[in-house]
Amino acid sequence: MSPIKDSYDSQGFVVVPGLVSLHDFSKLQEASDLVINRAREGSWPYRRTVGKQFPPFDNDNPDSWGVQHVMHPDLQGSAIVFSNWYTSDDLTRVCADLLHCGEEDLQLELFNLLINPLEHSFALRWHRDDVKENALPEEEQAALDKWHTGIQWNTALYEDSCLYVVPGSHKIARTPEQRVHSCTIDPPSDPLDMPGAVLLTLKPGETVFYNSNILHCAAYDHTVKRVTLHACTADARYGTARGRNILQHGLSWVNDKRFKDQLTPRGKRMLGRLLELQKSMPTNEISYSLEG
Repeated sequence: MSPIKDSYDSQGFVVVPGLVSLHDFSKLQEASDLVINRAREGSWPYRRTVGKQFPPFDNDNPDSWGVQHVMHPDLQGSAIVFSNWYTSDDLTRVCADLLHCGEEDLQLELFNLLINPLEHSFALRWHRDDVKENALPEEEQAALDKWHTGIQWNTALYEDSCLYVVPGSHKIARTPEQRVHSCTIDPPSDPLDMPGAVLLTLKPGETVFYNSNILHCAAYDHTVKRVTLHACTADARYGTARGRNILQHGLSWVNDKRFKDQLTPRGKRMLGRLLELQKSMPTNEISYSLEG
């Protein structure tokens, strides 16, 4: 087992530097700026709006804390920059290592941006991405026991001190005290009140890979620039295990031929596994993981 795999399995997260070359770093910054500007000026509709923590997102607030679907072919050159990095050698190698699978098993999933709002600071409540806050302890434990088929990551393009996690919480249900801090849809006034919580600070170019059912929350300061690549992939051998959590974001656009055409050969193979997942889960069977 590799050192990063050992840390990931025991803690539920691991920070890995050096997955963005200097050449790619500037290209990703430029592509991000273009996409963020479109979202803020209203010409890109797929965004995470202040006041709404989880999908489905709406357009009720002009301020944004995220930009969705950055590999969408309508974003043209920026989409190609993002999709090339998502399917790059170093990144997919680490994903396969942490998932303990082969490159031939990786499934294309989500790629979004996390950004600072311009007018309003914003926070996400303590949560697990695919376990409801009112789940009974035995329901929570059962969900955690099977949530090992995918991986999520944040790659900071600027220093990022937004994410809080409880190390090791991806393996065990919440304690009674932890449930007190995570049983409502309200964000915490101080995330460090959560027993066991730590703040993760990423330097530019660092990536934190984490199990998305680790207990985590985030705080967005509108006065501090944030541009963080936020994505996930999965081991396709586990079929529909992650279907709800991924398809709830609305991925019909991945069937656009232009999207397949912009992908590398590896990306095309990863896309094929996502399309198989879509076929196996009719739209009327897709629900939302969380509320708020």
